[in-house]
Amino acid sequence: MPVVLGDTERDADRFRFTLADDVVVVETAQKLDTYLDAHPDEDLVVVGPDVSMAVATEVSETYRLRRPFLGVVLLRRRMEVSTMSEAIRAGIREVVLADDVESLVGACKRSMAVSEQLRNVEAGDSGDQRGKIIVVFSSKGGCGKTTVSTNLAAALSIEGDGASVCLVDFDLETGDIAIALQLDPSKTISDALGMQGGLDERALASLVVPYKAHLDCLLAPTKPADAEFVSAALAGEILRVLSSMYDYVVVDAPPAFTDVILKTFDMADSYILLTTLDMPALKNLKVTLDTLDNLGFPRTKWNVVLNRGGSRVGLTAADVERTVGVPISVEVPSSVEVPARLNEGVTVVEANPRHAVAKAFFELAAKQRKSTGSSKVSAPAKPAKKSLFKRS
Repeated sequence: MPVVLGDTERDADRFRFTLADDVVVVETAQKLDTYLDAHPDEDLVVVGPDVSMAVATEVSETYRLRRPFLGVVLLRRRMEVSTMSEAIRAGIREVVLADDVESLVGACKRSMAVSEQLRNVEAGDSGDQRGKIIVVFSSKGGCGKTTVSTNLAAALSIEGDGASVCLVDFDLETGDIAIALQLDPSKTISDALGMQGGLDERALASLVVPYKAHLDCLLAPTKPADAEFVSAALAGEILRVLSSMYDYVVVDAPPAFTDVILKTFDMADSYILLTTLDMPALKNLKVTLDTLDNLGFPRTKWNVVLNRGGSRVGLTAADVERTVGVPISVEVPSSVEVPARLNEGVTVVEANPRHAVAKAFFELAAKQRKSTGSSKVSAPAKPAKKSLFKRS
C-alpha cells in the first residue's frame, strides 16, 4: 500500500478515498523515514501538494540510492517547467496536478509497475532471453561515434542471419542519426515522455523509424530542450523493452557521462570505446577507461576501437595501446569513402561492402556476435556495487 507524505488530516481523508482505505499518511519527512525503515517492501511514496519542493526532492534523492525500487510521485497545485525539471533531476518518477484524481491513480499504478519490474530484474527473473545492448561511446566529440554506430548497426543487420537491430540516438541534444541516415524525425524519443512507466512493445514500435530491412531507429528529440526531461529511468525502460523486441540494440551516446548514459552502461552488454590518432582523443580515452574502472564497470565489456586509423600523423595503433594499456579490438581505416557515403545518407557497409572500412565494421560486428555465441543473451548480472548509478 502507498505511503503519503502530507500536511493535514484533510489530505489524509482525500488520499484514503482516492487510493485505498488502508493508505498510510505521515506528516513529516522524519516520520516517513521511520515508516519506510519498518516497511522494507514499500514501493511508493506520494508527496502531497503542500509539501515543499525542497523536502520532496530531498526525499527522492535520499531513497533513490538507499531504496532503488521505491518510486516517488509528486503532487503540485500548478504545473511549471521549473518544477518538472527539478523533479526529474531528483529522480521523482511523475508529477501530477493535485486535483487530477485520474492522473494520480494512473501515475501510482505506473510507478508500482516499474518497481515490480526492477525487483524482478534484481531477482534475476528476466523471462525470455533478451537482445544484446551495445553502447558506442567517446568522451571527446569528433571521434566518429555516429559513423561507427550507424555502420555497426547496419553490419549487424546484414551479417546476422536476419538479426533485427534497433539503433538508438541517446545524444539527446545534438544527435545526428536522423541526418546521417536521412530519416524523417517525425517520431522521436520525445514522444515517449508521456509514456514513462507504461512503455511496452506496442508503444515503442509506434516510435521507431524504419531505415532498412531488419534495422529500425529511435531518434533523438528535434527540440534540444526536451533532452532534460528524458530521465535515466525512462532510458532504462526504453532499453529494457527494445532488448525484448530486437536481437541487438546499438546506442549512439553523447560525449559525456550523463545520467542516461550511466544507466545505459549499467544495462549494456558491450562497450565500444572510440579513439582517434591524436593526443586529445587518447587523453579522453584514458579518462574514460579510468572512469569506467572507478565505477566498477567490468573490463570484459570493453572494446577499444581506433577510428580513422592508418593516418600518417606521428602516432600509430601501437602507440594507442601503449598509452591506454588496453589492446585495440578493431582498427577502422581513414578513408574519404566515409564522408562521401554520409553525404548520401547511407552507410559504407551498404554502399561498398568490399571496402576496407566496411570490412572493419563487419569484423567489429562479428566480434560482437562472437562474444555471446548467439544474437540473444541472458539477463545481465547485477551491477557492480561500486556503480554510482542506482536510480530506479
